[in-house]
Amino acid sequence: MSVSTIWLGIGFLGQALFTSRFLVQWIVSERRGESVVPLAFWWFSLAGGLTLLSYAIWRQDPVFILGQATGLVVYVRNLILIKRRRGMASS
Repeated sequence: MSVSTIWLGIGFLGQALFTSRFLVQWIVSERRGESVVPLAFWWFSLAGGLTLLSYAIWRQDPVFILGQATGLVVYVRNLILIKRRRGMASS
């Protein structure tokens, strides 16, 4: 198996993780009967974003790198805000 094939697999894995976040959001929203962004959405976003950023760096694609790196800031910030809110709620 070539290095290119392995990286292609990593790219597809990242895309699958990233797509899964929408499926999770849709399923949770349908079950609750309202639009919801569950915690898992942000974790799938982070995992998919990191995997896709790795792939973009390997491809040396500056547009793809910038897009994924920017998204990671948003995903991490949302996870921090959620953790902070939950910490305040338990106080």
